[in-house]
Amino acid sequence: MTQDAYHHPAIDDVTLPEVLHALSDPLRLSIVASLRDGGARGWGEFETDVAASTLSHHMKVLRMAGLILNRREGTRCQVSLRPEIEDRFPGLLATVVGLA
Repeated sequence: MTQDAYHHPAIDDVTLPEVLHALSDPLRLSIVASLRDGGARGWGEFETDVAASTLSHHMKVLRMAGLILNRREGTRCQVSLRPEIEDRFPGLLATVVGLA
């Protein structure tokens, strides 16, 4: 399975309300904050107190909001921030994560 197997919205279709909604959840905000500090990570590297299915839901919300990219590496799923998000909304992530 390649990155293309995951649906990622076109960057021009990413809207500010969707991004802000995705960032409104504390767990999703912490995921974004950790990705800002360290590049791509495997799902198993996120320290959360939620079930795998709940983490999967949160990752899908972030992906569909246009904030993250998912890609498969063998049997693992790697997650990274979408690089174009800074061009789309300059300074937004730094501001929101900084205030959290």
